[in-house]
Amino acid sequence: MIRPPFLAALLASCLVACTGAMPDDNPWPDIDAPRPERLADGTCQAREVTPAVYEHVMGEVQVVQAEIAEDGTVLRPPIYRRAPVPRVVTPREELIFASPCPEDFTTDFVSTLQRALAARGVFHGPVSGMLDAPTTAAIRTWQTERGLPSGQLSLETARFLGIIATPIDQIEPA
Repeated sequence: MIRPPFLAALLASCLVACTGAMPDDNPWPDIDAPRPERLADGTCQAREVTPAVYEHVMGEVQVVQAEIAEDGTVLRPPIYRRAPVPRVVTPREELIFASPCPEDFTTDFVSTLQRALAARGVFHGPVSGMLDAPTTAAIRTWQTERGLPSGQLSLETARFLGIIATPIDQIEPA
């Protein structure tokens, strides 16, 4: 007969074995999240792709091709019918901009970023050190107000927020 304390200990050990490992220093919770790419010169860049937006409008679609003789005369004209056809409303866009490199994105770095965005009133979540949805939304809000509609952190934004040092040769005199 199995005793209740033994059963409780067995269940507890099973539950402990089912928990995940301690979090590492990877701030990207989503594997598919876009990340900066390292270039040959050692700098990094981010790429933000906005897909094209289409709408359907009524147009003419050719259903039967014209029959043309060898001398170029039209034996039978083409036949068209009205049908919905796609039209580009907004073309595809690709933004490429300088970004901190992936190894810069530690949990401490992201926590500092979250605190900097919270101090400016655009981040309202807990400081978790993770590049989660509230953090990327705050980055997008901050950068969109400054002309860069992206949820990926730009190098310019990181320098402006004081998270990354600006090289002395790039500082403009006051």
